[in-house]
Amino acid sequence: MRDTEHVSEIDRVLRGHETGRDELVSESWRRCVQTYGMDPTRPEPPHIVTEQRLREHQEQSERLIATARSGLQTLFKQVAGQNYVLILADAKGISVDFFGDPRFEEELRQAGLYLGSDWSEDLAGTCGVGSCIVTGKPVTIHQGDHFGLSHTPLSCTSAPIFDTSGNLAAVLDVSLLRSPSPKSSQNLAMNLVKASARRVEMANLMAMKRKEWVLRFSTSAEFLEVDPEAAIALDDSGHITGMTRGALECFASETAEELIGTRIDQHLDLSIDDLPDLMRGRPPEERVLRLRDGRGLFGHAIAPPTARVPRSQAMGALSGPLRGFCGPDPALAQVAAKVDRLAATQVPILLVGETGTGKEYLARAVHVLGPANRAFHALSCSALGKEKVDAIAEAASGTLFLRGVEDLDDESQSLLLALLEARSDLRVIASVRQDPAKPGNLKELRPELYFRLAGSVVAIPPLRHRKDFDWLAERLLRRSPKDFRLSPAARAELNGREWPGNIRELSTTLDIAMAMVDGSVIDLPDLPPPAFSEQARTNPEDDLEALLEACDGNMSLVARRLGINRSTVLRRMRKAGLSNKR
Repeated sequence: MRDTEHVSEIDRVLRGHETGRDELVSESWRRCVQTYGMDPTRPEPPHIVTEQRLREHQEQSERLIATARSGLQTLFKQVAGQNYVLILADAKGISVDFFGDPRFEEELRQAGLYLGSDWSEDLAGTCGVGSCIVTGKPVTIHQGDHFGLSHTPLSCTSAPIFDTSGNLAAVLDVSLLRSPSPKSSQNLAMNLVKASARRVEMANLMAMKRKEWVLRFSTSAEFLEVDPEAAIALDDSGHITGMTRGALECFASETAEELIGTRIDQHLDLSIDDLPDLMRGRPPEERVLRLRDGRGLFGHAIAPPTARVPRSQAMGALSGPLRGFCGPDPALAQVAAKVDRLAATQVPILLVGETGTGKEYLARAVHVLGPANRAFHALSCSALGKEKVDAIAEAASGTLFLRGVEDLDDESQSLLLALLEARSDLRVIASVRQDPAKPGNLKELRPELYFRLAGSVVAIPPLRHRKDFDWLAERLLRRSPKDFRLSPAARAELNGREWPGNIRELSTTLDIAMAMVDGSVIDLPDLPPPAFSEQARTNPEDDLEALLEACDGNMSLVARRLGINRSTVLRRMRKAGLSNKR
């Protein structure tokens, strides 16, 4: 086709597309042709960034991904049965998180519905993510609304996610490879994605402003505490320091700048001293707020943590990524509370625990709770050579996580000491499998290095000593979009194992069971055998008291975990001078 004929064909397609299309889609098409010089008659392959660029985008969005992931898993469970794909894209249009059916992985990759896809409008044309970034509004781009021929079978529904300052932070998108023809078929998807984006913003505000008052709003008293529509954060003087996007609608404001920095009494008949009256002590229907224009809302105030209310008393007081660390286990709650307090400092942390107990999970939680837009560097000390240390010496500021410092040889210790001396901008978190307090452990580690790493030592108990085993098993089962549950026999069997591989071993065991089970109830035949012998790897007398505490004095359960009979447990208890408190 000659150039003049080619331009004429594009104009004809553009004019035809505008007929009967909504204004947003038509304007997006005009931008694609006139601004970006794109050709709607030519199919384009998906634009996938390199693995290095994807990692960079994921690291920049790590805080938001960690905050959002639980909510996204819930949303995916709601839509997975209808073959939807769930994408979290950053503000530049790069897909940084993804949920989809692995059976259609290749087809999803070819359609660009996968990690690393660039859905910015200047590359992908009119699409859900790109249009959402440009307009800052929820949008459904359905089939022929898409600019590129490759995307016309798709239906993409997107909603923006804004940060606490009102800036676009990400886009949440649910897409179908093939959908019914009517655009109205995506109305439910639109409602779901908007609600999920609102909840992600709410969780992000709670995590980012955990040291300030948060005031949440709802037009319905019944939903005030369970699913509020908007929220703001307030400092001690009553000035608004952060918000969710819904606050603009509640206060009838046009921009975030009209709210942030202003006093709450400019918008509501309310002062900072009135906030305690809006806490859970009063019924929701009595917590009425009056806006300056006369409209009414219901309000729920959440106080910042204070010295008079220790965080260890309530898991709900923990910062976002730490709330999922443990269930009803007082010892673990104290560990999480300690880490939460240390996260705001630059104190080096030494995490002590057996393999698979969650040391890297805690390290990443500390990183996420630290300053934004910083990198997370993980190094294995068993293979720490000059090349890797040199790479960190040139890397961006952030968190340096050292796995297994007991594996450092003399040369690696010298290299690491020199690195830490030169890079004071790296927050150091190290892990060790051995208890450093016991004689002989870490004997090869130089004292000058040990005291650089062990600013605060945090001990993580093994799984066999945890009192929240059932909570943890249920949490791991919920990773699947299908609702699995354990039979009483399977639950008792899992409770009785020693778990030398700890959470990692339990996670793998449940993954295998979910793959093997025919229905939704996992029973004994679906469980794989234990990975190793059930004989305890530690001195039984040293381990016995902790096991009795973890099992609430149930000697039969202790016996199963140790692989011995009940009478042997009693004999060892007498030898160790222990008594049964049950």
